[in-house]
Parts: sequence; structure tokens; C-alpha cells
Amino acid sequence: MWFKYFIEYRVRRHIGESGAETCFPEPPELEERTSFYVHFIKHFNLNFSERVLVLLALAPHLKPNILDAFFTKNSDGRIFTEFGGKISPANKFLPTAETYIFLIAGNELYQRLKAIDIFKPSSRVRFDNIISFIPESEDSFLDTEVKITQEQLSFILSGEGYKPNFNSSFPATLLKTGMSWDDLIIAPEVLEEINEITVWIRHGDNLLLNYGLGKTIKRGYRTLFYGPPGTGKTLTASLIGKTNKLDVYRIDLSMVVSKYIGETEKNLANIFDLAENKNWILFFDEADALFGKRTQTKDAKDRYANQEVSYLLQRIEDFPGVVILATNLKSNIDDAFSRRFQSMIYFPMPSPDLRLKLWENAFTDKFELSEKIDLRKIANEYELAGGAIINVVRYCALMALNRNSNLITSEDLINGIRKEFRKDGRTS
Repeated sequence: MWFKYFIEYRVRRHIGESGAETCFPEPPELEERTSFYVHFIKHFNLNFSERVLVLLALAPHLKPNILDAFFTKNSDGRIFTEFGGKISPANKFLPTAETYIFLIAGNELYQRLKAIDIFKPSSRVRFDNIISFIPESEDSFLDTEVKITQEQLSFILSGEGYKPNFNSSFPATLLKTGMSWDDLIIAPEVLEEINEITVWIRHGDNLLLNYGLGKTIKRGYRTLFYGPPGTGKTLTASLIGKTNKLDVYRIDLSMVVSKYIGETEKNLANIFDLAENKNWILFFDEADALFGKRTQTKDAKDRYANQEVSYLLQRIEDFPGVVILATNLKSNIDDAFSRRFQSMIYFPMPSPDLRLKLWENAFTDKFELSEKIDLRKIANEYELAGGAIINVVRYCALMALNRNSNLITSEDLINGIRKEFRKDGRTS
């Protein structure tokens, strides 16, 4: 209601309407109020002009009719140029930078120049990802629509952070797991290296800000997980996020890499721009598809491929959060990336003792193992990763259910193992 009065006050004074309000409507105090919006204002400690900008960007989502005052026409029937704005297909007023500057400064040139500062990339509303403001060119600066980011809109409406859905602009899936660290059967020395990532997440900012290392150490943490398929790389990424209450997004590189010039960089920019300042973990699985070794420059195609790698390298270095790259072979990753990893963690094939634990943990008490099955012997004789063992257990369980039984036979187990070996071209 205050913002509605404020807009009407500005418009009426501008057009010189008789009986216009002469008393400036002061914004309401928020100390005694409770809502997600109030928490949002207090969290960012927004000043008067920043609050006006946020309300202007919120209006089309919450109460678009309060912007109808900007449809006021001058004597020749045109909407006042000073109001800026665009008209949506549904005939709603969409505010632009010009609209905000009018509300803050009217036609006072000095005040207008000061008001423009809020749209600079270094401004707080841009840096903290509160307002989305992307001019198409310098000429269109004042005509650029003012939008609130999806993340902040989600919080103001529901108190929850924005979690984008998988789409062509953001080809990433939110990783979730019901498992715990106890379910990750892995060598102790590997677990110790993984723990360093959690230590950085919890203490990295303190290290950079309060211990004088911010000048020499970049924000963010970059790590490489490498090793055979099914050894726990994806589960580890999920558990790091779960432990630290951070969202982990698995990037679908098949939708990122494009044969068209410039499209790969554009797709990467969409991902990193959306993830900026959100405290997400970005997980690039099968990373060698994009992070692979650069080729010798023989033609224009090679040049553009190398440009893509260079662009990616820069975005990863500048990303303030955690980036995890996963690959089967460390040697496939470009050396330029390797030098910039804070850690490189090898996930080996599990030893016979670890394989035994994996087999024992994989079967639930809903199933009964045949007396002929010796899991220790199976663990010693068949080298399988954890993911492959889960596939075997799935096969055995389905075969048992198909017989209307809960008994896992040795034949089921051996057949399941053979299926996994055939995937790798091995024979059992």
C-alpha cells in the first residue's frame, strides 16, 4: 500500500495534478512486522532506494495493478516518456530502469546520475543477485526491464531458496541421496582427502577474510574426482552437499557442448551466472567431454574448441563455490585445469575387504541368501566396483521376485556378475 501511494505521489506531482499530495509518504517501519519479505529486507539491510527497486521488480508478480498509474497519458495521448516501462502481451506495465530513475529522481539531472549507480555490476543489488538487469546494448540501458531474480522471488514468496528445474538454459539436475557416509564404503585415506573439501566449505571464508590470505588465494574450491566407474564419485559429491546443507547440481554436458560456434560458451555462461553467489556445488560428471586436452590448432574448429576450454577455465577460477569434476581417467583432463585444482582424489577399485562390506551392505533383510553363496569368496574372486555390485543386487532381487520368492540363489548372483563383466568386455 505504501508503494502504491508512493507511485501515485510521484506521478501526480510530475503531471501537476490539482490536489496532488504535498507530503512525501514515508516508508513503513518493519521492526514489528514478520514475513519473508521483512526477513529479506533485514538480511540485506536494504536502504530506501534499494527497497524501492525491489518493490518495483516485485510488483508485476504480486500486484501488477499498482503500476497502472504509469499508463497516465499526456495531452497528445501518449504515455509519459519519463515513466519508461514496457507493455506485456497481457497489457500489463513492466518497469524498466527509466521507471526506477523517475521514481527516485524525477527530472533532476544530478539525482538521475546518482540513481543510475544502482544498476552497475558492482552495486549491491547486482552483486548479491537480487536484481536481474542485463542491457542488450549501451543504447538500451534505460529501456532494460527491471526483474527480481528467481532465487529472491522464491524466498520472498515462500521462504525457500530457488531450485531451478532441468531445462535447456540450465541443463543440470539437483542431486539428492538418502544415504549417509556409513553407506560410502571407501578406503580411509580417500575419505581423509574428501574431508578437506568439507573443511574448506566450513572455514574457507574465515581463512580468506580474517587471516590475510584473501590477496593470494582465490575464492572457491576446485577438485577432481577420478577413477573407474561406480567407485563412489557421484555419491561422494551428493554426501558433501548433504553434510553441509548445500545443493549439488549435476551438469548434463551433452546439452552444454554444441557444434555451433559460441553456443558452448553461452550454455556455460547460463549455468555459472545462475549459480553465482548461491553457494551451490557444481558437479561435472564425465568431465573429459568438455575439460579434455586441447588440440593443436590446425583449423578454425580447433581454435574455437580451445577457446571453449579457455573460457571454461576462467569461469571455474572465478566461481566462488565448490566445483567438482569427475572423470574415469585423470590423463584425459587438460593440464591447464589440473594445475588449478586444490585437490585431485583417486577413487580406486575397492579391495577384497571393501568389496565384502559392499556385498554385505547391499542386500536388505527382506531377502535371504542361499547357503551356497559365500560372499567372502565372491568378493575375493570378482573385482567389481560398488555401482556394479548394486546392479548385480538389483538383478538378483528382480529374479527372486519373478519367482515369487525372497531367496537369492547362487545362479542369480553369478548371472548378475556375468552381465556386469560383459559391459566391460570381460568374461567371468
